[in-house]
Amino acid sequence: MAGIYIHIPFCRKACHYCNFHFSTQLDNKLRMANAIARELTERAPIWQAHPIETLYFGGGTPSLLSQEELNTLLSVVRDQFNLSPTAEITLEANPDDLTSPALDSWQAAGINRLSIGIQSFHETDLRWMNRAHTAVEAREGLKRVQAAGFENFSIDLIYGTPGLSDEAWMENLQIAISSRVPHLSCYALTVEEKTALAHLVKSGRMPDTDPEQQSRHFLLLMETVRKSGYEHYEISNFALPGYRSRHNSSYWSGKLYLGAGPGAHSFDGHSRRWNISNNALYIKAIETGENFHEEEVLTKENRRHEYIMTALRTVEGLDMKYYTDQYGLSETKLLEKKLNQYLELTRKEGPDRLVFSSDRIQLTDEGKLFADGIASFFF
Repeated sequence: MAGIYIHIPFCRKACHYCNFHFSTQLDNKLRMANAIARELTERAPIWQAHPIETLYFGGGTPSLLSQEELNTLLSVVRDQFNLSPTAEITLEANPDDLTSPALDSWQAAGINRLSIGIQSFHETDLRWMNRAHTAVEAREGLKRVQAAGFENFSIDLIYGTPGLSDEAWMENLQIAISSRVPHLSCYALTVEEKTALAHLVKSGRMPDTDPEQQSRHFLLLMETVRKSGYEHYEISNFALPGYRSRHNSSYWSGKLYLGAGPGAHSFDGHSRRWNISNNALYIKAIETGENFHEEEVLTKENRRHEYIMTALRTVEGLDMKYYTDQYGLSETKLLEKKLNQYLELTRKEGPDRLVFSSDRIQLTDEGKLFADGIASFFF
């Protein structure tokens, strides 16, 4: 089984913190949709042997697509690939695009899951982030999604932003919980290079992130949503029973996926491929038959590192039997040695960060604060 990710590289506004590939020039959306459709058609023969169980429109802001543009892409996937009749088909959407006609048209097209970029229910936060929607649109958009009959949807929230108090963060969570949002994706604000936020921080016009505040918000997040029945199934993701993101879960479990569109990545089990992150050059290359991607063949060491990194982020943790089957008993013994070294080094620093049994290694809540560092220690 495999998935398809389609990157829609357009946004109405540039959020200050965002480092994803996008453009606010919307004039060539249809031309871009046709170029992505052509890429999908050209790459389809290699992927036709794989049933497609998830299709994800990400971005950017896919909810900016017209009905014609969205149907162009959905049609080529249905015509050229083995799309499962029970496939999860997700569209990322901004709250200001959640009109009743749009919701009806997405359902009619076959979209059965939405990922909504709310980020905050507080107006001051949204203005600071330079988001295109308002706090009122965020709340009203949720109501319209549910009224339209979408049962499977997710919202994004950002914590650890300058000026966000613990009380305001808890209010964001309580609004989501009381609205019975079935899936939450919650991320700590990061200052990425070459973003407007990085420039503001560097120039002193905006304070840098506060690690203590972010850790506190993360601990509050885990405790609060768990009490409300959400499963913390991946570091940044929480779901009510039956509402895990099937598409994102496939990334963490090492399944194959095809990425189409500028900046999109693909994984075929042996190599990773990524497309050029430039709209004009991508379209030109597609239309003229030029190369528009780079590729890296993964070594066994690359795959081992990726497995450690992704497995530790999940509630299931690192499966020792799978690790031994894939990388050999000698590598497992080295991993166990590193594990014991880490436990010894951190024993006096506070609560345990890892739980280790004969069949798996899992992060504790405390360990989730140090997930990347723990994974790199095992490399």
